Amino acid sequence: MTQTKHRYFILNKPANMVSQFISPDNVGLLGDIKFDFPEGTHAIGRLDSHSEGLLILTTNKKVTRLLFQGEVPHSRTYVVHVKNVVSEETLHKLRTGIPILIKGNVYWVTTPCDVEIIEKPKGLIKLSPEREDIPHSWLKLTMTEGKYHQVRKMVGTAGHKCKRLIRISIEDIVLGDLKPGEVLEMEEEEFFEKLKITNWKEKSASN
Repeated sequence: MTQTKHRYFILNKPANMVSQFISPDNVGLLGDIKFDFPEGTHAIGRLDSHSEGLLILTTNKKVTRLLFQGEVPHSRTYVVHVKNVVSEETLHKLRTGIPILIKGNVYWVTTPCDVEIIEKPKGLIKLSPEREDIPHSWLKLTMTEGKYHQVRKMVGTAGHKCKRLIRISIEDIVLGDLKPGEVLEMEEEEFFEKLKITNWKEKSASN
């Protein structure tokens, strides 16, 4: 029997949509996207409903283990809009590790990461009226771990309310010019190459 070829997609997930195809709640779903995903498609490295940007979808159930449970951590980059102006002291705290409350009601000191203040990205769709006169900052944050709501908790612990969170890349897979709700299908070889997952054929075959 010939094995069905797996398929790989990237989506610019809009805000106010969960990273699921079904839910008992009255929420926006991946099934609302105008794209004919094949049976068995699921999201990898989910984004919460309020967050936007790069979401990987695939029919290959082994990608989560290969990407997030391997020995080599994989980077992901976010653009973050926060209330008030971020100071150099706060940047240092975010870069070197900051304690956040995680599952089990325990504190976790985050792994050092790259954070910088940036200009507001061009071409963003406005979600609500944005007053430029109110103090705020845009950050670009690259990290290699992903605790539940980690970025929101990091900036919140540092004293800044997260107003908008957009994932723009996972390793060398980038959001690029995809508009909210748009989908791009990738070839298998390119998909794993850009995620920097080596020997994926052997790893998949051995499990």
